[in-house]
Amino acid sequence: MKAAIYCRLSEEDKNKKSETDDSNSIRNQKAMLQQYSAEQGWEIYRIYSDDDYTGADRKRPEFNRLLEDARAHRFDIVLCKTQSRFTRELELVEKYIHGLFPLWGIRFVSVVDNADTDNRGNKKSRQINGLVNEWYLEDMSENIKSVLTNRRLNGFHIGSFALYGYQKDPLRKGHLIIDEESAAVVREVFTLFSQGYGKTAIARLLNDRGIPNPTEYKRLKGMRYSQPETKNSTLWKYPAISSMLANEIYIGNMVQGKYGSISYKTKQNKPRPKSEWYIVEGTHEPIIDRDLWNRVQDMAARRTKPFCTGEIGLFAGKAHCANCGYTMRSAKKGDKRYLQCPTRHVSKNSCAGAFVSVERLEEMILEELNRLIGEYLDKDLLKASIVHLMSDNHSGVQKEQLTTELSLCKQKQQEYTRGLLLLYTDKARNLLPEQDFSEMVREFISKKERLARRIDKAERQLAMMGTEETIKRENPAANGLQDTPDPCTRLTHLNRETVETLIESIIVGRRIPGTRDIPIEIHWNF
Repeated sequence: MKAAIYCRLSEEDKNKKSETDDSNSIRNQKAMLQQYSAEQGWEIYRIYSDDDYTGADRKRPEFNRLLEDARAHRFDIVLCKTQSRFTRELELVEKYIHGLFPLWGIRFVSVVDNADTDNRGNKKSRQINGLVNEWYLEDMSENIKSVLTNRRLNGFHIGSFALYGYQKDPLRKGHLIIDEESAAVVREVFTLFSQGYGKTAIARLLNDRGIPNPTEYKRLKGMRYSQPETKNSTLWKYPAISSMLANEIYIGNMVQGKYGSISYKTKQNKPRPKSEWYIVEGTHEPIIDRDLWNRVQDMAARRTKPFCTGEIGLFAGKAHCANCGYTMRSAKKGDKRYLQCPTRHVSKNSCAGAFVSVERLEEMILEELNRLIGEYLDKDLLKASIVHLMSDNHSGVQKEQLTTELSLCKQKQQEYTRGLLLLYTDKARNLLPEQDFSEMVREFISKKERLARRIDKAERQLAMMGTEETIKRENPAANGLQDTPDPCTRLTHLNRETVETLIESIIVGRRIPGTRDIPIEIHWNF
């Protein structure tokens, strides 16, 4: 029998000689499990070790490598010190230890808490262990959250990175001190804006003088920073200037909690309303005095134009500059809308500057889309289908059949839902073996999914038939459709839904000098 040993440590180990060394606790886990394997007569296939990872982290590299090898059945046993070393989530206990491992022919053993999937008698104890570990995660998350909330309310800085213009005080934890070199740039930005310079103009001035943006500055100084490196990552841009001019930290107020976690099980965050932010005044030395701050805020409020209609642009998020890769930004001149590279005006050496009108881009995409339609669409089949669908007899009979089928499918769907509830009730009362329960649940879910697809298809067909009947009433000549040259096969305009459905991205190059030709590269979703 081949055993795969899995070890994990979640706390920072101060006894490491170097970053590549395993911690003492990891070494102790390995020694214990190697000895246990030898006593059982098991051959060790491989030792998987994750250091400094929590039991709720599903992105542990060695953990995921272990699961891949288990799926390929490269060993027979997964051996851990405790079940919590493998995972602290009850969901993963059920998914892998009680679900997939038996299907893959893998036995799970944890030494200290006597968990062994070959022993049917301790399944409930494994489930209880999983539940206790889940509670531990939740309680720990709430405890940490309460501690962090208390520190935020008291004005302590708890972030991993200090805001540009400041650095963490090495003598007082949670306190910020001014970093004079970057603070000088912050003062200049506020002063330039108060003198009438626009945000893009300020970005261009800084870029022309070779001043690195906040991310690049931290990288050059060996400070911690979180933003990924991209093309032109050293450049200042409009959003960085705009964010700086509105940040109260520069007047000595601690502002935190702009984002909050969705759940203790995920590291994803979501924006929080300003009413839920933690703002404490006078926690550190200000870089910007109140008079300059108030003047800048008044000027920014006057410059704000409520031009946004709430509509999403036709190519929003889809068009990218071929030179630098940035998403192109919308601009408006009179009644015309344009797309331009956001780095086009922030530096004279930054980018060739892709620029195209929305109207021209729509023309080019329609031309290519209609070419594809003409090349690949079977028009004769389409015409025949439309005529057939608009036939009186066919339409009436099919509509009746579809309505009956839809009603039966929805009735069946409700029956399967009730059946699933009964299955869970029987399982909770220990009236149904685990294997039978899993198989029946999979079968019920599979049938429900098939029914859902049939219901969706029938509803779409009925909606289409209703549209066709309207067309026929309003245009009696529709029966002669087969004689028209191109029914519904040539698009004349695009809408946002069509763009979202058909197009993944559009790469826009710079206009070829002396021509109207703008090179574009369309990446379709099909």
